[in-house]
Amino acid sequence: MILFKKIRWKNFLSTGDQWTEMELDATGTTLIVGSNGAGKSTVLDALCFVLFNKPYRKITKSQLINTSNEKGTIVEINFSVGSKKYLVRRGIKPNMFDIEIDGEMRNKEADDRINQKILEDQILKLNFKSFTQIVILGSSNFVPFMQLSAPHRREVIEDLLDIKVFSAMNGLVKEKLRDNRDTVRTLELKKSNLNDKVKMQEEFIDELDKRGKDSIKEKETKINTVALDIDQLLKKNEILNSSLTSVHTQLKTVEDSPKRLQTLGSLKQKISNKVSRVTKEHKFFTDNTVCPTCSQDIEESFRVNRIEDAQFRAKELRDGYQKLEESINEETNRERHFTTLTKEISTLTYDISQNNTRISGLQLQTGDLQKEIQTLADKLQNRNTEHEELEKFKEELGSTFDQLVKIKEEISYNDFAQSLLIDGGVKSRIIKKYLPLINEQVNRYLQMMDFYINFHLNEEFSETIQNPIHDKFSYSSFSEGEKMRIDLALLFTWREVARFKNSANTNLLIMDEVFDSSLDGVGNDDFIKIIKYVVKDANVFVISHKADMLDKFSTVVEFTKKAGFSYAAKNLGE
Repeated sequence: MILFKKIRWKNFLSTGDQWTEMELDATGTTLIVGSNGAGKSTVLDALCFVLFNKPYRKITKSQLINTSNEKGTIVEINFSVGSKKYLVRRGIKPNMFDIEIDGEMRNKEADDRINQKILEDQILKLNFKSFTQIVILGSSNFVPFMQLSAPHRREVIEDLLDIKVFSAMNGLVKEKLRDNRDTVRTLELKKSNLNDKVKMQEEFIDELDKRGKDSIKEKETKINTVALDIDQLLKKNEILNSSLTSVHTQLKTVEDSPKRLQTLGSLKQKISNKVSRVTKEHKFFTDNTVCPTCSQDIEESFRVNRIEDAQFRAKELRDGYQKLEESINEETNRERHFTTLTKEISTLTYDISQNNTRISGLQLQTGDLQKEIQTLADKLQNRNTEHEELEKFKEELGSTFDQLVKIKEEISYNDFAQSLLIDGGVKSRIIKKYLPLINEQVNRYLQMMDFYINFHLNEEFSETIQNPIHDKFSYSSFSEGEKMRIDLALLFTWREVARFKNSANTNLLIMDEVFDSSLDGVGNDDFIKIIKYVVKDANVFVISHKADMLDKFSTVVEFTKKAGFSYAAKNLGE
């Protein structure tokens, strides 16, 4: 049994930098009240975030960070499974994911995804979907069992009945079958190849003298052809290398062009700046006869000299600028030539490399042909060797055949095992065994809520619903209040199944706004009786806007918001 004991959080949603703490196993029933936006549903997001790294509501992880403090989001939960005690800690800004087992930290070096899988598969034995089906019933974000697809319904029930192991085993068998079939294909190819080798060897022995010499001559001719190809490629490379040397020589004449162009560009900017300064000086003395700073008259001869000097310098600078432009154009052409030569070098180098690769391949081919000639010559010298080779092929063929027989037998066994492990096999038999109990419990809880219908789930997890008035109903046919009763009955049933199987059994049950949505007054009373007197070994938390039910709960926790932050205060009920 999973016994949840305590959860606490800070800098989470509307909670500030002070811990908000909630005991999860202290009392039988707890009412959580508060106005809209006060933070009473925060415990749902905190619970799902710390255990499954995702909020309960359809919001992003970044939205969980308190918008005022913008960092230091932490949620911690304490629980036990059997004799082992666990602490899970998860945070944002900085990111954090710790698992403590009996006070010792689990391997921090492991990937967070690995630790999350261990938490779900080995510790909780529940994923997010199954957890919300047996722990949480919500009015807005909760997806009831009856609104899940058939595969997701199956997934939930398999979790509850602890039969997912068969799916894992089926996966292993599938993998083994895939490996076996790959092996069979390989062995069949090997057998076919060996059959060909035996046949070829027999033919070779029969026609060795006739074919051997002709084959040697043919391979020698091929070697000569390959040698001619190599010679042609070597001559091509000589031409290419010559061209490459020539291009490299040309490149040296222009390889300084990028640097020279940069230098000229810098000089151009300097001349441009000087022209600007001289122009400003000329304009100043042309436009002003009085100093704008000291308001004194500028001597006319001085002013005229400065204007003439500025004109002279401006002419010199413009002449220099024009010559510089010509130099830049010339250097730009040299740079273009540099780029062209660089590309040509790259092309020539690539062609030489390709030819060298072809030469290497042809040389390897020549070596292989020479080895084949030597092999043929040796075999012509000693026919006993060929007979020994034939016997070796036959022996290997027999061994391959035996392996095939063995692997095919293994495939047959695994096929049978898979027929048991598929959805229609052992799992379906187990589900079929528990379906009557499930249907019985659902109808029991429905009757407790004065809802007298006959609810039935079949092996495909489709519902059939009958009542005294109508023969057949579906879940969608009912009102929201009636749907809520069915959802409650299923939730209580899943908890009963989990308690019976003990793998997914937990003390925690949270109801989010079930009183505020579809249940009427009679339904509320029936519901309270069930969670108080029928639901066993449970710590039930009910989240509600209604404050008129305080006396019906052992403990009341009220959430309020002050200055933008949520606070929780606990009061004992009657």
